Amino acid sequence: MNETIRKDIIDIISQAAEMIRVGNPYDLKELSNHTIHNASIFQDEFSVTIAVIIYSLSKVISSNITSKGKFIELLLKAKKAIEVNDLKGYKTATGSMMALISKLDSRFRGFVDDVISQAQIRKSSKIYDHGISLGQAASVLGISQWELMQYIGATKGTDSPYDKSNVVEKLKYARGLFE
Repeated sequence: MNETIRKDIIDIISQAAEMIRVGNPYDLKELSNHTIHNASIFQDEFSVTIAVIIYSLSKVISSNITSKGKFIELLLKAKKAIEVNDLKGYKTATGSMMALISKLDSRFRGFVDDVISQAQIRKSSKIYDHGISLGQAASVLGISQWELMQYIGATKGTDSPYDKSNVVEKLKYARGLFE
């Protein structure tokens, strides 16, 4: 496992356990946004799994479900496992969390789909930011142009001002080609 991903997951789990302990679903939702961002960047199974779990927990905890202690216990098991690179133990703990969430909330499958969809949209947005057409950026990850346009419009990621010095440099270079 990539060391950056491993350290980030350990940090995310620590924060999530504390947020659940104090009953803070709003901050847990913000943490889920961070994990979704990581899932879209790294696109590895561990980042996607923790993104789904944190997002789902933000929804479940806001519903005042009483299994907070069990969630904290499973999160700490997952953290211990990943700290020592026990990927099998991590998968077992996260699988148990997913099963518990699924048992407590029938909307769980929708949470999984939502996290994956958000990750695809964010990744497509990054592709679009690199100058690829909107249609191509959307088709690369199998989302609709409409979904990508809504995200780009909401995030204003493409409204960044042009770097005029860069334009001047490009013009100088282009003129130099013809001299």
